[in-house]
Amino acid sequence: MSAASQAPSERPLYRHTQRGTLMIATFVLAGAFVLHQLIQGGASWLWAMLILAVAVGFTFSSLTVTITSTTLTAAFTPGWPRKVEQLENIAQAQVVRNPWYYGWGIRLTPHGTLYNVSGLDAVEIRTKHGKTFRIGTDEPQALVQTIQRATGRAFD
Repeated sequence: MSAASQAPSERPLYRHTQRGTLMIATFVLAGAFVLHQLIQGGASWLWAMLILAVAVGFTFSSLTVTITSTTLTAAFTPGWPRKVEQLENIAQAQVVRNPWYYGWGIRLTPHGTLYNVSGLDAVEIRTKHGKTFRIGTDEPQALVQTIQRATGRAFD
């Protein structure tokens, strides 16, 4: 279905992709090291390591956050893994800063699940059911403002 034929409710109110430059560099270097070892006559199990490094590096190379009139979605590069939350379930959204050791990718933290590809800034979302999760972003203020506009609620 083309963008012109989409229903207005499906058009994004917000869409932003953050690249995980350091994440990409880390997996490129890891892949290059493994490839070098293979060329030098390394063990055949290193092929599995090379494939794993490429797959993980590709999957977690970017995070796209999309808000429509009904949902908030945070999806990694291939569209999966992803977090989808109905806007009607969002009770609170606030800008937060993660400690460095929370890391990148999908992490379980004391503040719920974190979806992150780079940096320390994030938006913490609390649902009406009491669950929390964080979405790492280099545009935390814009993300919170869009959630507020989309839900019709201002958060403290």
